[in-house]
Amino acid sequence: MLRERDMTAGEIAEHFDITKPTLSRHFAILKEADLIYGDKVRTTITYHLNVSVLEDALVTLLDTFDLLKRDSKGKIEVKSDANSGGARQWKTKQHPA
Repeated sequence: MLRERDMTAGEIAEHFDITKPTLSRHFAILKEADLIYGDKVRTTITYHLNVSVLEDALVTLLDTFDLLKRDSKGKIEVKSDANSGGARQWKTKQHPA
């Protein structure tokens, strides 16, 4: 949900049939993992997705399975099956180092 837009705690809660304390514990876990952060204005908290942490996790995962490599300029190449007849090919993607 937060990939599409920032949302208040109330907007997120509308999508789940769980108690507010349970939802609050989930928010705390996500904040502790640095996956989301919240801005509080008076009594309203608006949550935002911390995309950089997710990108770092994805790069680490791909690197773990030897699915990417970096050159000296910070370019990342990702192995892909697309248009290769099943064989993996390297495709260059720009990504900050």
